[in-house]
Amino acid sequence: MAVCDQCRQACDEADLRDLAGNKICEDCFIDGIEITRTCDPWAVHSAKNTLASQGGPQLTPFQQQVYDLVREMRQISPAAAAARLGITESELRREFATLRHLELLRGAKTPDGIVLTLFGRD
Repeated sequence: MAVCDQCRQACDEADLRDLAGNKICEDCFIDGIEITRTCDPWAVHSAKNTLASQGGPQLTPFQQQVYDLVREMRQISPAAAAARLGITESELRREFATLRHLELLRGAKTPDGIVLTLFGRD
């Protein structure tokens, strides 16, 4: 058995991938090469057109959980949100990107760092 250089989980040697000189598992590899764009004008445009034809946002149950958490907390750090939802920050980023494109949530800079908040809030 081998160990992933990033998450330290045991895995088969044949399942390890090379990324920037590190031998990492497939999950860490996908996280490492994934490019999630939260600020994508074309995605926002597409989402608005889709919403207009569907009569409102159609969220997955998980996206609804993320939205409800941010609505309840008013603002929350990505790390705290991921911990509360029991997911990794990369999973949260993927879901957040969709909610950002729908203009339901946004990121905001605070003196303590980046927080997730409702779209349209300061």
